[in-house]
Amino acid sequence: MTIPRLSIFAILISAGLAGGAIAADAPAARHAITHEDVWLMKRVGAPLPSPDGKWAVFSVTDPAYDSKEQWSDLWIKSLTDDTPARRLTFSKGGESGANWSPDGKQLVFVAKRDGDDAAQLYRIDVAAGGEAQRLTTLTLGARQPKFSPDGRQLLFVSDIYPGNASEDDVKKSAKERKDRKYTARAYETFPPRFFDKWLDDKKVRLFVMDADAGARPRDLLAGSKLAALPGFGGGQGDEGQSLDAIWSQDGKAVVFSASTNRDEAARAAGYTQIFSVATAGGEPQQLTQDKHSYHGLKFSADGKTLFTLTEAEEEGKVYDVTRLASFGWPLSNPTPKVLTATLDRSISRFVLPSGSGRIVFSYEHAGLEQLHSINYAGGDLRDEASLPTGSIGSLAAGGKAMVGVWESSINPPEVYAFGNGAPKRLTSFNTERAAGIDWQAPEHFWFKASDGRMIHNMIVKPANFDPAKKYPLFAVIHGGAANMWRDQFVIRWNYHLLAQPGYVVLLTDYKGSTGYGEEFARAIQGDPLKGPGDEVNEAVDEAIKKYGYVDGSRLAAGGASYGGHLANWLQATTTRYKAFVSHAGEMDLVMQWGSSDSIHGREVNSGGPVWGDKAVWREQSPVMQAGNHAKGTGFTTPILISVGELDYRVPANNALMNYATQHRLNVPAKLLVFPDENHWILKGDNSRYFYSEVHGWLAKYLK
Repeated sequence: MTIPRLSIFAILISAGLAGGAIAADAPAARHAITHEDVWLMKRVGAPLPSPDGKWAVFSVTDPAYDSKEQWSDLWIKSLTDDTPARRLTFSKGGESGANWSPDGKQLVFVAKRDGDDAAQLYRIDVAAGGEAQRLTTLTLGARQPKFSPDGRQLLFVSDIYPGNASEDDVKKSAKERKDRKYTARAYETFPPRFFDKWLDDKKVRLFVMDADAGARPRDLLAGSKLAALPGFGGGQGDEGQSLDAIWSQDGKAVVFSASTNRDEAARAAGYTQIFSVATAGGEPQQLTQDKHSYHGLKFSADGKTLFTLTEAEEEGKVYDVTRLASFGWPLSNPTPKVLTATLDRSISRFVLPSGSGRIVFSYEHAGLEQLHSINYAGGDLRDEASLPTGSIGSLAAGGKAMVGVWESSINPPEVYAFGNGAPKRLTSFNTERAAGIDWQAPEHFWFKASDGRMIHNMIVKPANFDPAKKYPLFAVIHGGAANMWRDQFVIRWNYHLLAQPGYVVLLTDYKGSTGYGEEFARAIQGDPLKGPGDEVNEAVDEAIKKYGYVDGSRLAAGGASYGGHLANWLQATTTRYKAFVSHAGEMDLVMQWGSSDSIHGREVNSGGPVWGDKAVWREQSPVMQAGNHAKGTGFTTPILISVGELDYRVPANNALMNYATQHRLNVPAKLLVFPDENHWILKGDNSRYFYSEVHGWLAKYLK
C-alpha cells in the first residue's frame, strides 16, 4: 500500500499559513517559550470512555517544581454535551488504572492514600457521588483492575513472594524482609536491575475478587505449573511486572499474555504467549505456542473474535513490526490471522468501536501518528480522521464513542473525541498558556541519503524568527534507536525551548528509526553508530543547502540515550561541530553490553557476543576512536556530558569514561551528575538547571 504523505493543509500548518480549531489561537502579543511554560503545562492522561459512550474519565496532573506541591486527580467529561470537564477526585497522591463498571455507574482505580503502605484498589460511585471506597488491603498492593462483564467481580494484578500461598504468607514474608539486619541483595536471575530500580524476588500473579470492600481476593495462578516455571512472568514496568489480562465475555475465564522464558533474557529473545485460566480455578491453558509475542488483547462485542497486537520476533533481527491479528473464539486454531500483513508499519494502539465492524488504530509515519481503520477481515484500509499534523497519544473506545489525547509541538496535550468527521477538542487545560507562546509548527523535509534511503526531518525555528537572519543549527538526535521524532509537545527535550536562545533545531529520523518500515528500522544491524551518524551529518548538509537562514559555520549536535551514543560517536569522528551535548550516552559498546539491563539485543545488533570476531565492538565504540585526536579528525570539540546516577539502562560509567577520555586528550568538557535522577531528568528544578546548562554551553561556543 502507499503510505500517505503530509497533506497540503499540514504543509500550510508547518509554514504558519493555516489556522483552525486544532492550531493554537494567537493573541496580539506572545513571548518566547520559558522553562516554566514547558514544566507547568498540565499533563493530561489517557481518557477512558464509559461503556455506553456517555462519559470519559482521565487524569490531570497539576505540575509543580516542588513535588510536594504537585497534584494529580481524575476528571470526568460528558461526551454528549459541551459542559466543561469537572474534577472527580481530590487527592494529592493521584490515581491510575481507572476502569468503568459495565453499567457506567462506578469506577475502580489504583491509588496510594493515607494509611496505605502500597497502592490499593478504590471504587467511586460516579452516578451517586460520594467518597471513594478502598476495596483491597493487600500487603504488596494491587494494580490493573478490570470489572467482570456482569460487574460483580474484579480482576487485577498483584505480587507474592516465593513460596507464598496466601496473603498471610505474604505478610509474614514482608515482615521477615523488613526485620533483616543485613542489606545485601542476592540474584540468580537476569537482569538484576531495570532502569532505576534494583529488582526483587516478587512473583507476579492474577487475582479475582468480588467487587466489594472486604472481599477476599483469589490467586488464579496459585499452585499452577505455569507460575512455577522459572521463566514465567510479564512485562517489566515501574510498578513491577504486568500481565496483560482480560475477562472472557461470559466471565468464566481470564485470558492473558505472559512469558515462559524470562529466565533466558541474557541469551535469547523473550516471547509472550496467550493463556486462558478458568475463574473457578485450575491449571492455565496455553493457547499459542509460537515465536511471537502477543499483547493488547481485546474481544469483539459478540465475544467471537480475540484481537491482539503481535510481533513475529524474528530470530537474529533487531526490530519486528507490530501487527494487528485475530483469533476465532473459542480459540481452536493457534495460528493468528494477521490483519495488517501488507502494512509495513507498527501499530501503536487499536480500539473496537461498537456497531462499526471496524478496527481503528494508529501508527507512526514521518513525524506524525494518525488514525486509520480496517474491517474485521483485514480489508478496506481507510484514513479515519482528519488530523493535519501532530500525534495521537492515546485512544480508547466505549460504545460508539472514541476518545484520546492529541497533541503537537505547539498544542500541548488535550482530550479529543474522534470518529465523527473532524476531531473535536473536549478540554482546554493548556490552550490559554499555549496561545501566549511565540512558536511555529515544525517544517518537514526529506532528502535522499548517500545509501539511497529517503530520510525525513523536521526543522524547528526560534521565537521572533527572521528568515533574513543567520542562525546557528543544533542537530538534536533522538534516542531508541527504535524511535521516531514526533510532532508532539515534549518536556524532556522540548524542541522550542532548545531553540529559544536563537537556534534552528534539526530533528532527523536516521536509519534505525521507526515509522518507515521494518527494513528501515533494521538497517542499523551491524552498523549501530556509523551509518546513523553519517545520516545525521548528511541531514545537516541538506539543511544548510536548503535553508539560507542556517549558518553552516555554527553547528552543534546532541542527544540523550541512543542520541547520546550518536553524539559521542560524532564527537569522536568529526570536527565539523562547535559543541556537543551528550546525556546518558554510551562510550564503549562492550562496557554498555555488560553493565546495562539489556544485553541480548546488543549482541544481535553487533552480530555476536563481545568475545567473538565481530569488529563492530571495537570499530564502533566511541572511546576506541581516541586516536582520531592526534589525526585532528575527532575528539577535539567541546562536549557537555550529563548523567543520572540512578540510570541502569545506560549506567553512569559511560559518562565517567567519556569525561576521563576528554581530560586525557585535553578536550574542553563539563560533567553534570544528577544523583537523584535515572535515565531521564524528571525533577523540575533539575530539569530547569539542565536546560540552563545546555543553553550556556551552546552559547559559549556558537555565539
